[in-house]
Amino acid sequence: MAIIGIDLGTTNSLACIYRDGRAELIPNELGKYKTNSVVSMMEDGSVLVGAAAKERLITHPESTAASFKVWMGTERQISLGKRNFKPEELSAFVLKQLLQDAERYLGEPVEEAVISVPAYFNDSQRCATKFAAQLAGLTVKRLINEPSAAALYHRYSSQTQDDSQMMIIDFGGGTLDVSIVECFENIIEITAIAGDNHLGGNDIDSAIVAYFCEQNGLSENQLDSPALSSLYRQAEEAKIALSRNGDKTETFRAITNGAETEASMAIRQGEVLYGLTLTNSLLRQLCEPIFRKVKAVISRAMKDKGSACRINDVVLVGGSAQLTVFCDYLEELFGRRPVVCANTDETVALGVGLCAGIKERAQELQELVMTDVCPFSMGVATYNDARDNNPHMAFLIQRSSMLPASHQGNFYTLFDNQQKLRFEIYQGEEYFVSDNLKLGELEVRIPPGPAGQQYATVTFTYDIDGILHVSAHGSGGDHRERMILNSRFQAGDKALEQAYERISQIQLAAGGNQEDQLLLETAMRLYAQMTGNERERVADLIQFFERHRESGDLIQMEKARREMRKQLAAIEIYLYTDPLDLDFWADDDNGEEEE
Repeated sequence: MAIIGIDLGTTNSLACIYRDGRAELIPNELGKYKTNSVVSMMEDGSVLVGAAAKERLITHPESTAASFKVWMGTERQISLGKRNFKPEELSAFVLKQLLQDAERYLGEPVEEAVISVPAYFNDSQRCATKFAAQLAGLTVKRLINEPSAAALYHRYSSQTQDDSQMMIIDFGGGTLDVSIVECFENIIEITAIAGDNHLGGNDIDSAIVAYFCEQNGLSENQLDSPALSSLYRQAEEAKIALSRNGDKTETFRAITNGAETEASMAIRQGEVLYGLTLTNSLLRQLCEPIFRKVKAVISRAMKDKGSACRINDVVLVGGSAQLTVFCDYLEELFGRRPVVCANTDETVALGVGLCAGIKERAQELQELVMTDVCPFSMGVATYNDARDNNPHMAFLIQRSSMLPASHQGNFYTLFDNQQKLRFEIYQGEEYFVSDNLKLGELEVRIPPGPAGQQYATVTFTYDIDGILHVSAHGSGGDHRERMILNSRFQAGDKALEQAYERISQIQLAAGGNQEDQLLLETAMRLYAQMTGNERERVADLIQFFERHRESGDLIQMEKARREMRKQLAAIEIYLYTDPLDLDFWADDDNGEEEE
């Protein structure tokens, strides 16, 4: 029975295991480490997860969902066709796919998982993540903050024990986390964190799309779903292409034109072709408001750390950290180039894999010590006096307190002959409790007496697994304690049991032939984006591939896959290439099968 680590991301998700003395990424059925965090409902009622589902964002946008992680822990409903799902239910499908791929690759059942979450996830978001795992059939006792996992792997892989202090900036598709990390010998100590759960690469895509529409006199509301989905896909691929300096091996190619690298975007609406040429200087201009928000988060982390904040290295992880314009901005901010981890979008997963190894008590990791901090302050609702109708926060555990943390405070009666004190427990940073997240409540009896004479001592203990234990001891001797667990995500709740039953009955699609499904969905997406003769060409390819699938001939089917890959890659390049520069159809064989 194995324990695995999972990086459940906004854009992509990965699984990892610690074995043979190292963290090892687990490939999916396509042989890739990254599984797109995209879910699509198929016509037969099954669910498709990953790369093939991502292709359906254009062809079947009404039954496909992405970036749902940003809504974890909320009541938002997301429609897939005629069915509605909560974000944690969609995340459960992604986890289910990762679990299936892991068990296939490892050849043994997975006993437990450690899952990474954004450091700035609140209690509801963390509980929703655990519930998603429960729906997927996974046992999860430990969540780890994403930048903490990244710091763990960066320190472990660098094989250095020098005393240093670094800033980890985890800039993903939908979230930003900043952590200050102190390292000495085998000790890794997270000392301050800050973040924004609604800031990431998706915001850059949105800025590009908004500018495209503005320059072409369009409105996003005017565009049909396939065109809008295509535009967002092109925005994502264009910004990546610009950061790869015109790498011609990429399907979406950037072209070096003089001193600047350019990437073109285009959509057709009716008979009109709309386009935009994106450069890094333009991208930087569009990103400026986003980067100002990044700066605010960085400043907050440094202020929480205080006067001792002296940074040796700024280390970037997360998919959006690869963007050249982002690195340039941080270089201007800090006066030196940040360290970009190799395979930035895999670093967190590898760190979670190390956490799984620590949980399994791997011999090589026994001396490794990592501490973490509390992402949000926690306290109780209090009143200034008996006439006060708007309670405010009395903080017992401040944010960035090292875990495990334990603090207590005394709270007194407001009225004469008051016989009980009820404590409402909150998480957040705002003065009034109504602006913070309520976690639960606890009541303790006290002897009657004059106002302000009787009291209760309240103790908060927040453990390394992110569970809050609260106890209250009344001045008369009454003692109460409870573990604060989010009531929305507890076993035994009828609605949640129904959710588990509903999710467990929905099967994952494309079992055993994910590549075939991906090739078909890619062809379907290209068909939707093409017109005229090019569309007919794609239709011929689809029919050609379907004939071979139905034949059952394994050798011919493998040849068909190879031909399909070749033809789709050529069509993909054609889609994003200037019409005046089309010279690569000379060797066209019209999708005829190889002998």
